[in-house]
Amino acid sequence: MLFRLIKKALLLGILFFVLACLVLSYQLVRFQYAPIYLSQHPQNFIIESGSNIKSIAQKLSLEKIIDDPWLFILMARIKGLENSLRAGEYQLVAEQTSSELLDTFTRGLSIQYNLTIIEGWTFRQLLSAISKNSTIQNTLKEKTNDQIMALLDLPEKHPEGLFFPDTYSFPKGTTDASFLRRAYQLMKKHLDREWQNRADDIPVKTPYEALILASIVEKETGAAFERPLIAGVFTQRLRKGMRLQTDPTVIYGMGDDFDGDIRFRDLKKDTPYNTYTRKGLTPTPIALPGLDAIKAVLHPESTKALYFVAKGDGTHKFSETLEEHNKAVSRYQLNGKKPRRKSTAGDDS
Repeated sequence: MLFRLIKKALLLGILFFVLACLVLSYQLVRFQYAPIYLSQHPQNFIIESGSNIKSIAQKLSLEKIIDDPWLFILMARIKGLENSLRAGEYQLVAEQTSSELLDTFTRGLSIQYNLTIIEGWTFRQLLSAISKNSTIQNTLKEKTNDQIMALLDLPEKHPEGLFFPDTYSFPKGTTDASFLRRAYQLMKKHLDREWQNRADDIPVKTPYEALILASIVEKETGAAFERPLIAGVFTQRLRKGMRLQTDPTVIYGMGDDFDGDIRFRDLKKDTPYNTYTRKGLTPTPIALPGLDAIKAVLHPESTKALYFVAKGDGTHKFSETLEEHNKAVSRYQLNGKKPRRKSTAGDDS
C-alpha cells in the first residue's frame, strides 16, 4: 500500500514537473519573440561598465522595457551569453524582440561617438579635447604627465607625440585612459611599420627619434607636399652637425610664457627645446605628428637646401645658401628690408 502511494506521488511529481517545464518553455518562447515595450521611439538604454546580467535585466524591467527580468536572465544563460553583454549606450527600436535585444547587447552594437585628434596638437590640447567630450569618462583629471604615463602603463617617460592623430569611434562611457591607449597603439603600429621600411642612411637612429623629428616637421608646415622637402632640409642639417634652428621647438620650450609672438631674446634663452642654442633633436616630440610627417622623415627628399622661409601663402621658399636665404627672408618676411636677426633653417617671422 505504501509503495503504491509513493509511486503515485512520484508520478504526480513528474507530471507537475513536466507541466511546469512546458509552461516555462512556453513563457520563455513567448518572451523571446514578443516585442519589447518602449515609452518613446526610438529609446536609448545604457549598460554601465561592470554591469552583470542580473543588474541589466533588473534595469530593463524598471524602465518597463521587459516585463520579466528572470526570463531575460534565463534566456541569456540558456544561450550561454550571460557574461557576453557589453557596456555602452544602445538605441532600441519598436518591434525589437527580447531575443534581438540580447543579440544587440552581446554584439556590442552600441551608439558610437567620434573624436578627432588633430595633427599638430600638443598632448595638453589632446587632454583638453578629451575632457570636454561628455561621452568620455574622465579618470585622468588633474593628473600629472608622470602619473598619466604610469596609469597607462606605457614604457615612455613623456606623453608628447605618442598618440596617433585620427578620428576615433567609441561607445559612451569609454574612459579617457582607454581612449589614449587605443591612440597610442595605433601610433606604435604606424611608426613600427614605417620604421621597418625607412630609407637608408638617415640621421635618426631610433623610431622615437623619428617621432621627434616628425613632430617638428608637422609644426613647420601644413602643406603635405612640402613635408618631405622640409624633412630633407632638417636631415641635411643633422648630417652636417648644424643646429636645426626652428621656431616651433622654441615656442614649445617657452610653454605658458609664449604669448603668440616669438622675439629675438626668446631665441637666445636656452631651454632643452631651443634648437637655436642646442644641437640635435629635442628631448621629446613637440606635437602629435601625422602619418605624412612620419613618412617624410623616414623618406626625406634629397636636397641641397639648408634653409626655408614662409612665403605667406602656407608654403615656403627653400634655399641652399645663407645668402639666398637672407634674400628670401627680405622678400617674403621683411618687405625688402634686411633681416634683423641671424637667418635660420626655418624663418617664419
